[in-house]
Amino acid sequence: SIMAYSSKSEKHEPELSNDESDLFSSCLNSQDSTSTVKSEPSRFQGVDDNGSLDANDSISGDGNSLNSSSPGEKESDGEEPVEFVSDPNTKKRVCVFKVLVIGEVGTGKTSIIKRYVHHFFSENYRPTIGVDFANKVLNWDTHTVVRLQLWDIAGQERFGNMTRVYYKQAVGAFIVFDVTRNSTFEAVMKWKNDLDNKVQFPDGSNIPCVLLANKCDQPKVGMITDKDKMDSFCVEKGFSGWFETSAKEDININQAVKQLISKIFTSDGWGGEEGSDKEEKLDLTTVIPESTSNCSC
Repeated sequence: SIMAYSSKSEKHEPELSNDESDLFSSCLNSQDSTSTVKSEPSRFQGVDDNGSLDANDSISGDGNSLNSSSPGEKESDGEEPVEFVSDPNTKKRVCVFKVLVIGEVGTGKTSIIKRYVHHFFSENYRPTIGVDFANKVLNWDTHTVVRLQLWDIAGQERFGNMTRVYYKQAVGAFIVFDVTRNSTFEAVMKWKNDLDNKVQFPDGSNIPCVLLANKCDQPKVGMITDKDKMDSFCVEKGFSGWFETSAKEDININQAVKQLISKIFTSDGWGGEEGSDKEEKLDLTTVIPESTSNCSC
């Protein structure tokens, strides 16, 4: 298995408090395939074989807790969010990627995850408290299976001191804003700077980040109305691309995920090698912080 992390020599990984350390360990070592930092556990898992969802997946009736199971699908033991192993049955390489979904409150982060994992949308979501995370399994190509850990981080967490714990060991991210509320776009760079300051690849490069302009089925305000400006913004600010998305209408979510995974695989700094059978380590640095409407950036 390929999984280990260390800080770069010129930067120092912050010591976590006992509570933060216990929280991070509990998230990664949970025997459930998904977990949540809330008073009640929430689980959601999906299996995607070239875009198809396992018909046995189910969703609880309250529209918030995302419960499902996939018969025959082995649940992740949660020991590491990034892992490369060989499936003895299929001979495929299995890659486990931790991907963050961040942005302001009410931008539709949970709805995007529900749509992607379960092909399901509900108007009746409550705001996420803390963080949820979900597994999604994809047959990426004939040689590779990708297991995504999608971390759904509450919008208010940017104002707390826990994001460095949640971001730890991530290899990709989505930043989501609401096209009907320009204030959520204005906050995008605060999230991007927070992300870039807290997690990097071993060579110091930023992890790939795709910008999602969500709720595109509704009237748009602000820069999103000018796609050329959005393209320039993405290039200038270091995004790996951007997409107009709608969880309600299922617009561009699969395409956005595919682009992010491709960027992870092709990033010079991620530490993996396509087709390599050699056991490798992926180190990430964590530091204390001081169109179809898309662009390939």
